[in-house]
Amino acid sequence: MTQPQLATRPSAIVGEDGLSRCGWAASDAEYRRYHDEEWGRPLHDERALFEKLCLEGFQAGLSWITILRRRPAFRAAFANFDVQTVAAFTANDVERLLADDRIIRHRGKINATIGNARTTLALGENLAELIWSFAPSQRSVPLPSLTEVPAITPESSALSKELRSRGYRFVGPTTMYALMQSSGLVNDHVVGCHLAPRPA
Repeated sequence: MTQPQLATRPSAIVGEDGLSRCGWAASDAEYRRYHDEEWGRPLHDERALFEKLCLEGFQAGLSWITILRRRPAFRAAFANFDVQTVAAFTANDVERLLADDRIIRHRGKINATIGNARTTLALGENLAELIWSFAPSQRSVPLPSLTEVPAITPESSALSKELRSRGYRFVGPTTMYALMQSSGLVNDHVVGCHLAPRPA
């Protein structure tokens, strides 16, 4: 998850509970929960990774907190992101989703999610294994500040190119780096955060 206006945010902030966190997680309770329990933790479950792939696509052009707050509704609308069920969605389902004001009603992103489910079924391999094959070597020390967190890396560009070649949509390099962050392929907790990587 790339965060807006990183240059103006403190890199780490101590919360009311005494824990120091990445600055982007300080202002909202749901962000704090997500930061502490999910962001940067290795995720290998195929269904869960498909969900994050889809939600990162829906996030494009929006703030991540908008997606987090609507995630229960997304799960309800998209059958908990069960790949086989979503792949079987019809034009009627598209219209149902476009009428559902609990989610992001963007026809292109809705169609991409359904298409991406069908592409996943046709892969002939495990989506999680494919995504993790692009994981970079983990840094041995945390980044010094939020301004050092990249938006795109060679690995995210390579993953984006590979997924696009397979037929996936809304999987640009920035979106794929956000997926790498949220799914623990990288650990971008910064110096001072209680979840920052420990020096080797």
